[in-house]
Amino acid sequence: MTLDHLSAAGDRPARPAAAELRFRVLGELLVAARGRPLPLGPVKQRLVLGALLCHPNAAVSVDLLTEAVWGDEPPRSARKNLQAYVSALRKLLGETADGERIVHHHTGYQLRVAPAELDVLRFEELARAGQSAIRLGATAHGAALLREALDLWSGPFLADLGHSELLRDRAERRELRRLAVLEDWAEAELDLGHAPAVTEALAETVAEHPMRERLCAAQMTALFRSGRQSAALAVYDDLRQHLARQLGLQVGPALETLYRGMLDGQGPAGPAPQPSAAATGAAPRAPQTVLPADLPDFTGRREEVARLTALLAGEGRRVVVSGPVGVGKTALAVHVAHRLAGRFPDGCLTVRLRRADGTPRHPTSLLAELCRATGLVGAVPEDEEEAAALWRSWLAGRRLLLVLDDAPDEGGIRHLLPGSGPSAVLVTSRTRLAGLGPVQRLELEPFAAEEAVGLLDRIVGDGRIRADRQAAERIVDSVGRLPLAVRVCGTKLAVLHQLSAAEYAARLDRSPALLDELAAGDLAVRRQLAVWWAGLPAVVRAVLCAFGRLPRPLFTLAEAMAVLGCGEEVARRVLDSMIEVSVLHCRLGEVTAHAALYEIPLLAQLYARERAAAERPAREPYRPVAG
Repeated sequence: MTLDHLSAAGDRPARPAAAELRFRVLGELLVAARGRPLPLGPVKQRLVLGALLCHPNAAVSVDLLTEAVWGDEPPRSARKNLQAYVSALRKLLGETADGERIVHHHTGYQLRVAPAELDVLRFEELARAGQSAIRLGATAHGAALLREALDLWSGPFLADLGHSELLRDRAERRELRRLAVLEDWAEAELDLGHAPAVTEALAETVAEHPMRERLCAAQMTALFRSGRQSAALAVYDDLRQHLARQLGLQVGPALETLYRGMLDGQGPAGPAPQPSAAATGAAPRAPQTVLPADLPDFTGRREEVARLTALLAGEGRRVVVSGPVGVGKTALAVHVAHRLAGRFPDGCLTVRLRRADGTPRHPTSLLAELCRATGLVGAVPEDEEEAAALWRSWLAGRRLLLVLDDAPDEGGIRHLLPGSGPSAVLVTSRTRLAGLGPVQRLELEPFAAEEAVGLLDRIVGDGRIRADRQAAERIVDSVGRLPLAVRVCGTKLAVLHQLSAAEYAARLDRSPALLDELAAGDLAVRRQLAVWWAGLPAVVRAVLCAFGRLPRPLFTLAEAMAVLGCGEEVARRVLDSMIEVSVLHCRLGEVTAHAALYEIPLLAQLYARERAAAERPAREPYRPVAG
């Protein structure tokens, strides 16, 4: 059987990969592993690598590689030589986390790199995000992103491979892109009133590219606003002479208008220069912390808290906490986030990934919330990829703890995860999110008896629980020691002062509808279960209804086969899929797998039993589709 909604494959172990490779093409070609340059071999082998990096993650034809290495006069052995160069590069570069680094296609070769590994991909990501931020009105943030992108350049594109005509052509295109980003940055900084900084930054580039009108306009504006009117007019005169002498053209009307205004002493309108925060003594913006209040009566979970604290305190860690409804995933995540807040100087953010009715929120809504929390004004771009790039670019280089609460699936959170950097992510989910990739996982189980009784005592608080420990244990066992249910029981006892622990335990034992007892004010277990049930795929609900007819939460593989009406292999796949979405727990037997016990959390079984009874009894046992 295959459940399309549920991946039963589990986590795939990561294959050996080249250790932390970084590729540089914005300057001389360089590949470094853990900061140490790798020997890239002879010039022709470097040309092959350079040509592949000109088209990252795309297939490059053998013809194009041949042209990059030998131009118009390749030797007869060109194809064999290319194979040798690629083979040597494969050995040198190793593999990625999920397969080969260099992939052979029928038309050529593809070099696979992540944005964090290749500087030109990172440049484009930062540039797009910076331009988006400026369009949205976050000019200061956008300018900072553009500056970060420009700082990745240490020289001309593939500066040491310029003798290849093909690569030289690619370098010229990249240089035009760099100039466009530089002009965007200069205009943003001028809007912020930072004319002196722009003057200094553009001087050398204007000398190298004296006929770029937009660049010259930015430099003229920066010089004029810095009080250097004659220097601004000289930039215009140099441009005019170059255009006339080399191209026989005149200066464009926009730049001509700018020049006439400067002659009149007016110049371009703009903000006054802004002093730096250091000069004014102004404090930098405080870190953003958006966390729900920690539970004042948070109890137990010492081992889980210690493990999560250790994992998240590391560099760039991702942790998924999964478990059944009501097991306390959100409470644990919020508690750990409060403990770690001091270790994340750029703040802690919590985002709920579902609405109150349990339906998943759209990624655009989530990105908009994150952008508002981090000070990016305006609406996020309509394009989801562009909005995600804006968010990840803001996050890169910052140390922030991001709590993604109640994730419905992997697709809903991939755009929210940092591409690289020291930030940490803590995800809570009812499923294990097997397709999320390399993450640390913590499966949260119901309380131990001691923890459950301790929480009950802290909520009731008047000594009734300590006075009758046996009754307290009966209460928590009656509700499967799930923290949500224990909290409801404690709240009810705290309100009903006349009710002893023993009396309440007897009431729970006798109740024909236990879920009806688990309600105190607007805190109701049944409401939470209804939301959870509505979010399950129909096939999972059908299987739960079938298991709900069993007399107890614990059952064996043989009992599951009888209920489902299928053979052992299909039954195992069904059970594995149910475990994947945390509606089933496996207690392994000590002797053989056939002795394993499967358990549905008590409250889930009670609700499934109610749903099964409400529906017309099936004439035939549930039969999953074989696959």
